[in-house]
Amino acid sequence: MTQRGRATRSTGPAGRPRRAEAPRGGERAGGPRGDLAARRARLREVIEPVVAGAGYDLEDLSVSRAGRRHVVRVIVDADGGINLDAVAEVSRAVSAALDAAEEAGGDIVAGEYQLEVSSPGVDRPLTLPRHWRRNVGRLVKVTARGAAAPPGRRAEQPAGDRQVTGRVVEADDERVVLETDTGPATWTYAQLGPGRVQVEFHRLDEIEETDEPDDMDDTDDFDDEDDVEDEER
Repeated sequence: MTQRGRATRSTGPAGRPRRAEAPRGGERAGGPRGDLAARRARLREVIEPVVAGAGYDLEDLSVSRAGRRHVVRVIVDADGGINLDAVAEVSRAVSAALDAAEEAGGDIVAGEYQLEVSSPGVDRPLTLPRHWRRNVGRLVKVTARGAAAPPGRRAEQPAGDRQVTGRVVEADDERVVLETDTGPATWTYAQLGPGRVQVEFHRLDEIEETDEPDDMDDTDDFDDEDDVEDEER
């Protein structure tokens, strides 16, 4: 489950209301996407060192518009995962860093904005070696762009693209080993597209039920004993 820390900002530095800003060149020219890309780059310069300093990885950073304000979404992760307390801690640190950058005169996010910090959900694609490493033991579906190799040998390239489903057995900085229906196989990351973790539904083992007649017999025995006790009284 995605765990979320959230901070909403609607004022400028020191609590002063933000002044209205004229649209920048990108917006005047009908290019809001370029403007958002520039803001995302400036945000990354401020946020990434804060996240790394806290011991986490910045997995994604996006900026979008929601009405008259911006929404800044930050996704962080670490080996072993990240809990809700850590998400809240990172959210506070990032918010403070944005405050400091604005007070220093930086044009970080114009106007009102909302900051959302969260951990990756299971639907996040596996694109980097650390993503695969953090999902060892999980079932993954991925497009492979070449023939696999047995563990311990280099993967070969000649085969075409195909969908592969397997459990991540090992993952290092160069390759990943998947346990498939045909056995373990190795691919380099260059041969793999984005991996997708598969949700697994396990059936509970069948539990033998106690025969009802036995239960009824036990109940009858207790009832008989009660009757005897009543007669003795």
